[in-house]
Amino acid sequence: MTTTFDKREEGFEKQFAHDEELRFKAMARRNKLVGLWAAGILGKSGADAEAYAKEVVLADFEEAGDNDVLRKLTKDLAAKGVNEQQIRAQMGEFLAAAVAQIKKSG
Repeated sequence: MTTTFDKREEGFEKQFAHDEELRFKAMARRNKLVGLWAAGILGKSGADAEAYAKEVVLADFEEAGDNDVLRKLTKDLAAKGVNEQQIRAQMGEFLAAAVAQIKKSG
């Protein structure tokens, strides 16, 4: 016999799982967008830009948080005069864009 408490708990669990899935999708999309931005700075286009963006997405799986992506981009873009603060600003802008895209498609 299911109680109201059990139903509420199940509802919260489903909402948490849904929110985590959306967060994951938004972060992956943000990483792709920032990867494409960085690829442009590095002079990459087409398939090379897509491949670089994929490297940035995969870099996010090295550790929790943004430090792994930030470290890769900072290292790769240093020779082009792009600093960590600029990268962080772009990451913030692209996260907002990614969330908007997901909400629009969702």
